[in-house]
Amino acid sequence: MEKFIVYACPVGELNSQLELYFQISEIECGTNAAHKYMPHCTLTGFFEDELTSIPIYIKALNQALLKFPRPEIKVLSIIFKSEWHGLELYSPRLKQLIIDFAKTAKSPTRNQDLRLKDWLHLSLAYEFPEKQQEKLKKIAQETINYRALVTWELRFYQRHFDGSWTCHQSWKLSA
Repeated sequence: MEKFIVYACPVGELNSQLELYFQISEIECGTNAAHKYMPHCTLTGFFEDELTSIPIYIKALNQALLKFPRPEIKVLSIIFKSEWHGLELYSPRLKQLIIDFAKTAKSPTRNQDLRLKDWLHLSLAYEFPEKQQEKLKKIAQETINYRALVTWELRFYQRHFDGSWTCHQSWKLSA
């Protein structure tokens, strides 16, 4: 069984700022759990299925995008909590899209229901030492303008056992 997941990923100016933040924060503070992933908003939890099921998921995402085309994703704010730093996102239509996807993506080889994410966010840092909180916050404030121009892509990923990723399909969500 392979591991799959659906993300919304930023593209453009905001993504460039996020990548710079991750580079600087890794150099100055080391890695934290957010460094294991590309900048993203998680739409489903990881799920396991056979490689032969990939077309089922791509077809279901295509169908969901026909019903809910170009869902707007708003970046509401940047948040700094003691255990988590990130961007809070808002998109009712994206939530509808992923619910539709889950209803349509029926694979005979998947053993569990798809777990949909209700809280839309993009993590900057988590599982970091408490002493790094202020440094990470300062780096974020100096590198990220959460109001920067951004477009989004819906992406269907496979995560490999070695930690590498394959994007099997991506769709532009916003103009």
